[in-house]
Amino acid sequence: MSVKVAIIYYSSTGTNYQLSRWAEEALQAEGHEVRVVRAQELAPAAAIAKNPAWEQHLEETKDVPVASPDDLDWADALIFSTPSRFGNVPGQIKQFLDTTGGLWFTGKLVNKVVSGMSSAHNPHGGQEATIKALYTTMAHWGAIIVPPGYTSEAAETSGGNPYGSSVTIDNEDKMIEDVEQIVKDQARRTAEVADWIKKGKQ
Repeated sequence: MSVKVAIIYYSSTGTNYQLSRWAEEALQAEGHEVRVVRAQELAPAAAIAKNPAWEQHLEETKDVPVASPDDLDWADALIFSTPSRFGNVPGQIKQFLDTTGGLWFTGKLVNKVVSGMSSAHNPHGGQEATIKALYTTMAHWGAIIVPPGYTSEAAETSGGNPYGSSVTIDNEDKMIEDVEQIVKDQARRTAEVADWIKKGKQ
């Protein structure tokens, strides 16, 4: 059975955008319906202009739809991809999460299948803490959290984060670990569990 998956990301220079596109690729290959949407940029233009890579990526992705609560309502499963900011989600993702109160109040987020991915600029830069912080919100929703654990052989070659795929970025914004396979496996696992839930509810 095909499921509907919303991939919500925030990316300043492109890392989490790429993770999201890999997830999309894996899901579409299996016939699932996918929406890739971005959290609204909140940083002032003056700050963005000081970082050419940030400015360039924002321009390159300007046509990616901005995430809205409607995307969450539509989806059977949700995948979030977010950089770490001091071991937590960045303000752009938090702002989006703070718009979901209406869906939460009416129970529309209950039993949504959710999973998270992250990135940081060093191997212990808060990737795990960021994903777990994201999952705190998901628990309040009553969502069904689906971490990758060690269900994929790629876990051991991509950093081994059981909470969600994560990657380290070097000073040139290049990914250090090879995470494409684990991202795709996590996306497929998320959709598989969503499929089980959907069939069970029917």
